[in-house]
Amino acid sequence: MIKVLFFAGLAEKTGQRVVELDYCDLTVRDLKSKVIQQYPSIKQDLDGVMVAVNEEFVNADYKISSADEVAFIPPVSGG
Repeated sequence: MIKVLFFAGLAEKTGQRVVELDYCDLTVRDLKSKVIQQYPSIKQDLDGVMVAVNEEFVNADYKISSADEVAFIPPVSGG
């Protein structure tokens, strides 16, 4: 199971801070597509997020293992 963490507005829109998804051998890009299928309201938000796998930032081609923890981290703004 891939553990997916949502922060800030993503958590509000999905109504979840953590979900576990039963996928394996996906790239980050593939996982984003699966998450969008499950939570279509965050499609635009996922375009601008940073992604960390097991607390390390990765790019869209990074391959995710079934036991990984993936965090979608939206940009921070403020003054």
